[in-house]
Amino acid sequence: MSDHGLTGILLVGGESRRFGSPKALARLGDETLAERAWRLLGAVCDERIAVGKGSHGLQLPFPILDDGTPEHAPAYGVLAGLRAASHDVCVALPVDCPLLTADALRALADARAVPQTGPLPGAYERWMIAELERRLAAGERSLRGLNSCVLELDQSLLTNVNAPEDLARISETVVDARPGYSPAR
Repeated sequence: MSDHGLTGILLVGGESRRFGSPKALARLGDETLAERAWRLLGAVCDERIAVGKGSHGLQLPFPILDDGTPEHAPAYGVLAGLRAASHDVCVALPVDCPLLTADALRALADARAVPQTGPLPGAYERWMIAELERRLAAGERSLRGLNSCVLELDQSLLTNVNAPEDLARISETVVDARPGYSPAR
């Protein structure tokens, strides 16, 4: 069930230099990282927006909003998502955080916070658009400090996938949470 009044922003972009191929298309179990994150946002948000680079040509089962810039930084994706959002409160989720749970995402949204590890995943509000635009115009591409409210989460939920070895390690421990999913034995 979704919580009303919350927009989920899925960041599918990123250069994936260390990973070697688009992380959004990497598979964890029977779904891609992008599909997994999209499903998670659907459990928490009543609106979802995937943001990336149109030039990357990712083939995903949902539309991707182009972030409108050739620059590579999550801040541009968050800005594009905030601008497109129907709701004042948004949660931004990078595609490479496959262990995050719906409860953790809800907690970030409820607290309007970011976790102790940094700005993503995190909650952002539409009133932050002007400050984010100012920062980007000044060449500040980091989201750090945009939201100063920090919520302590279980560190293991915030593990992200930076290299194929990370994904291999995570896939050894992940149980697929999709309804009716049963791995072949």
